[in-house]
Amino acid sequence: MFTEVIQPRFSDTDALGHINNTVFAVWFESARQPVFRIFTPDLDVKKWALIIAGIQLNYHAQTHYGQPVEIRTWISEVGNRSFKVYQEAWQNGQKTVSGTAAMVKFDYQQQQAALLTEQERQQLSAHPLNAEN
Repeated sequence: MFTEVIQPRFSDTDALGHINNTVFAVWFESARQPVFRIFTPDLDVKKWALIIAGIQLNYHAQTHYGQPVEIRTWISEVGNRSFKVYQEAWQNGQKTVSGTAAMVKFDYQQQQAALLTEQERQQLSAHPLNAEN
């Protein structure tokens, strides 16, 4: 599992006084950076090898300004050309949001999905989502 702690900004809140639902897609993307490094260690966008095929977010409880939020990241599935990243946001010991991003290894020159290498598959598989999570 990868973890990252976010300090919510005042601008992340909405008129109801909690963290706006749109913010979590950005926070989850930021917390996927260690996954991105498996494919592009220096994060050079000219060498980028990933695209997002889909994102799903589920809201379990309100998240509030003024308290840190821990983002937990696992790999829930690894295929031949794609994988799924499962993430959770936790605040004060409570899961507030969960989500999954379907990621595809992509060859931008050929404009098509590319096969994951065995090394990439092993690195992804080192962070599994299992029944204990």
